Amino acid sequence: MMYNPAAPDGRNASLDSAVSPDGQPDAGTTYRVPPRCGVAVRVAAGRSIRVINTHGTQVCDFWAICDGAPHEFLSMAHCHTETGGIMPALGDVMVSNRRRPMLTITSDDSPGVHDRVIASCDWPRYQVLGCTEYHDNCADNFRMALMAIGEAAVHVPDPFNLWMNIPVSPQGRISWEAPVSSAGHSIVMRAETDIIAVMSACPQDLTPVNGDGLAPTELHFRIEG
Repeated sequence: MMYNPAAPDGRNASLDSAVSPDGQPDAGTTYRVPPRCGVAVRVAAGRSIRVINTHGTQVCDFWAICDGAPHEFLSMAHCHTETGGIMPALGDVMVSNRRRPMLTITSDDSPGVHDRVIASCDWPRYQVLGCTEYHDNCADNFRMALMAIGEAAVHVPDPFNLWMNIPVSPQGRISWEAPVSSAGHSIVMRAETDIIAVMSACPQDLTPVNGDGLAPTELHFRIEG
């Protein structure tokens, strides 16, 4: 079957969770990302998005695409070069696949453990993990969140995995560990160009990335500035 980057392999409430029909938010309103689902929101240049780990254990797969130019997107590989490392830090300017500034990390009251290495979970990943029936996944949440505001995915980029704890050993090996964040921790990123931000409350419940209880939960966010 020919791969279509815009077509989800299944359906969930991401299709019904948009902040508005076109993704335009009300400034200062706190919005919810339901468990196991995704939400997209437009963020104008100069405004900031605050993503809140409501219960402390939830990973957020975060993407940004240039509003009106979906082939340009926040690129983790290019961020590694721009920031000189794989771990994000306060003040980092994160860039697109065209090396243009897209987001600046202006605040982070968590321990600062996030991931910029791991791809988003998708239906093939859950099949590798032994699932025989469809499992909610971040790649489909990305697609459906965009569909919900009238946009189509042209690619599923590698995400910025907020609060995801993926230690890298001295030998270069990785492991999947529980987050070290706490309830209410948040990260704030200022948009350096007009973007569509997409957030997925990761539905992973087969590894401890969403806590040792293996129980995905909700997230919240708001647009500030």
